[in-house]
Order: sequence, then structure tokens, then C-alpha cells
Amino acid sequence: MTDHILGEARRVLLVEAEAVRALADRIDGRFVQAVEILEACRGRVVVTGMGKSGLVGKKLAATLAATGTPALFLHPADGVHGDLGVLVPGDVVVALSNSGETEEMVALLPAIKRLGVPLILLTGRPGSRLAQHGTVVLDVSVREEACPLNLTPTASTTAALALGDALAIALLRRRGFQHDDFARLHPGGRLGRLLVRVEELMHVGLGIPVVREEASLDAVVAEMSAKGLGATAVGDRTGRLSGIVTDGDLRRALQRGAASPATTARELMTRAPKTIGRAELAATALEVMERYAITQLLIVDDTARLAGILHLHDLLRAKIA
Repeated sequence: MTDHILGEARRVLLVEAEAVRALADRIDGRFVQAVEILEACRGRVVVTGMGKSGLVGKKLAATLAATGTPALFLHPADGVHGDLGVLVPGDVVVALSNSGETEEMVALLPAIKRLGVPLILLTGRPGSRLAQHGTVVLDVSVREEACPLNLTPTASTTAALALGDALAIALLRRRGFQHDDFARLHPGGRLGRLLVRVEELMHVGLGIPVVREEASLDAVVAEMSAKGLGATAVGDRTGRLSGIVTDGDLRRALQRGAASPATTARELMTRAPKTIGRAELAATALEVMERYAITQLLIVDDTARLAGILHLHDLLRAKIA
């Protein structure tokens, strides 16, 4: 029984994998045209589909919206009962229908034609009624469904899902969608947090603890206490970063009897401290802190001058750590 179950699972996966692989051989100029139409859209991409195709369509609309293309899903049954008002000139319709004959989908055609909006169709039957009215028709037909009865949409929905992803990612590339764009659209999620940059969290200006190399022990302690970050940067006479004094540096100096009122920051500091650029990801800053077992990280600009400081607590508050 176990072997039978595993064998069936492998068969399904191979059938669906072959359905997706076959799509790669059919990618041609029509796909390019579809991407160009989506890129030129000045309204929204309205995705529609019935049944299992509709579920795939919802995922496609969500993927487009998450990657910088305004998109929404319109259920065709709701569309023919009043919700067609969401469709306006300037939009683009992306329809999914394996048969290309779904009545609710066909019923949308007059409105699509009247508004003059482009229709991109993903279908398993390029000769169907819907296909005859498509601006661009993308063939997502499959040799067989994974269902042993060859009835339940399985391989066909997988193929449509994969081609939808291909459209969204090709469009993302075409538009030059970058990490910053992704973070802007995902401010509340884990992925968005991982794309937060150091400069968004670091302490700057008067919030940076910093002393000169010749500063006394009392001055070092006072600066560290005032700024509350458990460390202070040390700069030379030209303002360039020389080192850092941390709580740990002070404790170690006291333990070895090397701390007195005459002790200077130059004698206490750790030279060549770990630094990072302000444009780096906060997740990268966390990785540096973990690698070197430190809780503060100095931020420098392109000329190696001090630009800010980041504490582990800043990353914890931002839920980076």
C-alpha cells in the first residue's frame, strides 16, 4: 500500500512537471506581446477566471500587485451581475479558462469589447470562442491531467499558474523592480523587514556617541552614559574614525588595572572596529553582529567617516532579529 501511494505521488509530480516543462517550448512572441501590453497598462490589470482557473487567477492578481503592478481579481459571475463597473478604459484584462468556452467568461466579452481594453487569455484551447476575441492568446494546454480520470484540473492549473508567474516575473524584470520597491509594498511582513536598510534604523547626528582620541576616561564614560548605547566611537583630529570603546573594553581595562583618570580613549579603544555602509540591509548588519559577537556597529560613509551607529536593540525593535 505504501509503495502504491508513493508511486502515485511521484506519477502526479512527473505529469505536472512535464506540463510546465512543455510550456517553455511554446514561449514565443505572443508572450513578449503580453508582457508589453501589461507594461503599457496605465490602469489596473483585472484578472478573471471561473472555478479552479479563478483560484489561479486570484494568485496571479496577488503576485502582480505584490510586484508593483496594480491588479485585482474579478469573479466573472459577479462581473455579469454588476461588478463590471470595476473595469474602465486603460485597464487590461487577463482571463484564464482552460476550455475557453466558460459561459460566464464569454458573457464578459461585450463589455471588454465596448471598453476597448486589451484581453490576454491563458487557455488550453487556442481555437475556442474566448480565444477568438483575445488580443493575445497564450497556449497553456497540457497533454494530460494528473487525475487518473483525466478530468480533475491538475496539470492544467499547474501550467496556468506557472505561466502566470512567468508573466509577473518577466514584467517585474522589465520594470526594473528592486529591493526597495519590494520593501515599500511589504512594510508589515517578514520579507519587507528583511529589506529594511541600515540608514532607516541607525542613530545619527547628536544621537551618535563620539569622543576624540585624547578624551579622558571620565569623558568617555560620560558620553557612553549620555547616549545609552553601551559604546562610543572614537575619532582623530581630522574627524576620521579611529576606533570604538565599549562597555566590555572598560571592564577589561579595569580588570587589568589599566584604567585611571589619566587614561585616554586612545588607550581604551578597539582599533579598526567593525563597520558597515548606511545603504546595507539591516539583515546584513545583524549577520555581522552575530558573526563577531558584538552588539554595536558603526556606520560609515563612502569616505570612511562616521555616519551613525546601530545597536542590536534597534534591530530587535524593528523585528529584524
